[in-house]
Amino acid sequence: MDFAAGGRLEVRITAADVGKRVSVRRVVQEPGDPLKFSDTVGVLTSWDNGVLMITRRTGEAVRIEESALVAGKVVPAAPARRRGPAASYGELARVAARAWQPVESERLGDWELRAAAGFTRRANSVLPLGDPGRPLDAALTAVREWYGRRGLPAYVQTATGASTGAEGTQEALCAELAARGWVREVSAEQRIAPLAPVGDLDVYVDQVRLSRSVDDAWLRRYQRFQVPGPHVLKVLGAGPSVWFASVPGEAGGPCAAIGRCVVDGRWAGFMAVEVDETVRRRGLATAVMAALARRALAEGASAAWLQVEARNAGAIALYDGMGFGVHHAYHHYREPK
Repeated sequence: MDFAAGGRLEVRITAADVGKRVSVRRVVQEPGDPLKFSDTVGVLTSWDNGVLMITRRTGEAVRIEESALVAGKVVPAAPARRRGPAASYGELARVAARAWQPVESERLGDWELRAAAGFTRRANSVLPLGDPGRPLDAALTAVREWYGRRGLPAYVQTATGASTGAEGTQEALCAELAARGWVREVSAEQRIAPLAPVGDLDVYVDQVRLSRSVDDAWLRRYQRFQVPGPHVLKVLGAGPSVWFASVPGEAGGPCAAIGRCVVDGRWAGFMAVEVDETVRRRGLATAVMAALARRALAEGASAAWLQVEARNAGAIALYDGMGFGVHHAYHHYREPK
């Protein structure tokens, strides 16, 4: 990183740059150790009482003592290294929300409060796309009360590090939530890709069955619930154009592999792709996704998205091979206990 001006390192940022993307260098020397430096790039989310907080694109917050700074500057948004269609965070967030609809919802300004009797965080969290119409503390109080009346913990879903930089994502909100004791429990990636190459994958899609509804064998393979009550079926079945894929397992048993796809205009969203551990690495997940992609292409879709937890190395390797690139990270913050 080039911090020098006329050969000298300079700190060229101030508290007035809060909310901007910055690059800083600081001293991390321990007593008796050689002089060392560490560089951090992210959104400057606060600068109070001699301490800077910088939120990286992964959502990680880095605390830096002002006295340790040796250089710093404002930097432009990271250039997009696109491996898929152009898309804003707001567009993708709304498409994903329509693909995973709650049983009930309510508006709080531009925020959407969503609940589905606790089935998945996505359907039981606030989607904060804009201004809640009141100060943040008052909004969070209203959020906690709304979920409390339903016997649910309050979660807020946020995003960081979209390929277009800080604009439209929520590094500042993440920092505000963390400062108030909200705990980040889960982080995941939203990935995008052109749809046609997924449909063109050379796999045995003839073993995949497609349906508009799920049966008992599909539900027995799905691992996200204990008892599939009506709220589960309502969430799974809701969306603009929903398709379910399955590969039959042993007679009378759960499916060997399953998947779900929601077609919404140009977008096809993939979720609930699961394979019996005894038959993994035989191409079943690829076959499920290819079959769903071909169905979505027939309905006019051209772009694909999916969400995967950052710790799921096996799924990430699969999606890398299909051409899915990271668009942004998203996180779920849980209310303080």
